Amino acid sequence: MNIQKGSIVKATAGRDKEGWFVVLETDGSYAMIADGKRRRVQAPKRKNLKHLAPTNAVCKASPQTNPQIKKVLREFIGG
Repeated sequence: MNIQKGSIVKATAGRDKEGWFVVLETDGSYAMIADGKRRRVQAPKRKNLKHLAPTNAVCKASPQTNPQIKKVLREFIGG
């Protein structure tokens, strides 16, 4: 499974373990991720791709703001 811009992923390691995130961009073996709450769009987390578990979900329109990211994740998780 490929991680790309707009993918919804789950962190598998580190302080963010078990957290859900949206990929804002990728470069090589790293991704910039945000959840709209602790990790905001203005200061995304740079995370190694091997520490992310991909899902089949990809946002149709890439979310650009913190409220949009929170809404996408809330709909995906069901909370």
